[in-house]
Amino acid sequence: MNSQQLHAPPVMTNNEATYTTVKVAQVANWVLAGNVSQFPSGVGGTIKYGNRQVAVFYFARRDAWYACQNLCPHKLENVLGRGLTGVQDGIPKIACPLHKKAFSLEDGKNLNGDCPPLAIYPVRVENDLVYVGFAD
Repeated sequence: MNSQQLHAPPVMTNNEATYTTVKVAQVANWVLAGNVSQFPSGVGGTIKYGNRQVAVFYFARRDAWYACQNLCPHKLENVLGRGLTGVQDGIPKIACPLHKKAFSLEDGKNLNGDCPPLAIYPVRVENDLVYVGFAD
């Protein structure tokens, strides 16, 4: 399998960025997002990598980290980092603060509609530093 086959097709694009889900096995660069103290539980933080914005979330009750594209696929607004977090049927989710479209933070699937899925990125924490994985 070559590197082209490891990459999923693009999930969402706008005029500036292409978002594609990245699996841990595909990570080429772990990018420092910040210190864990910069990501309070239930509140998103946003980082920029190239021309992409990625929202990072910490769920204290699960002691789990998630990252997804910041671009809501519904109206193409970079707002998901300010979205509403929660759990639906055991699935951690983010809801767009503008349109309330909810997405799984595990696989990016739209949980209450027919929007395209979000791109999801792996998160790693080492020595109180948070890293997001990218394939490029």
